[in-house]
Amino acid sequence: MLELILGDPVVWGSLLGLAVVLGICFYYVYLILHNTMDNKPN
Repeated sequence: MLELILGDPVVWGSLLGLAVVLGICFYYVYLILHNTMDNKPN
């Protein structure tokens, strides 16, 4: 069953798309946290 799932190109496309979306989400979380930590009160 696992060989059938991993051999299917549709599954690899879905996993790649999911990895891209998660990568973008983690990047935005990092960006927001980084920018809010660097803000110093005037």
